[in-house]
Amino acid sequence: VQLQASGGGLVQAGGSLRLSCLAPRSITSVFNMYTIGWYRQAPGKERELVATITSARTPNYANSVKGRFTISRDNSQKKVWLRMSSLEPEDTAVYYCNTDPPGRWGQGTLVTVSS
Repeated sequence: VQLQASGGGLVQAGGSLRLSCLAPRSITSVFNMYTIGWYRQAPGKERELVATITSARTPNYANSVKGRFTISRDNSQKKVWLRMSSLEPEDTAVYYCNTDPPGRWGQGTLVTVSS
């Protein structure tokens, strides 16, 4: 399964962005069953899980983003979003969406936060 992330860009510290994740047609019939996660990989660092949302829409967040990021999903649209607020330069990374646990990685979207 390869989920496609989009919506990244350049933003100043303190700003906001909303990332979108779209499921491929191949899993639309079972998308509702998956826990979906947003992951990120900063330059020189390992990929990390920042937020997940279960099929019942229960969210969970890494401590580093708790209170600043909000994950949501619409099962009818087969989409997951990550609303990022109060962005910090340390949030600069390529962001990916994937199932949790992850399957094949799709193309990520770059978020750059300037100070």
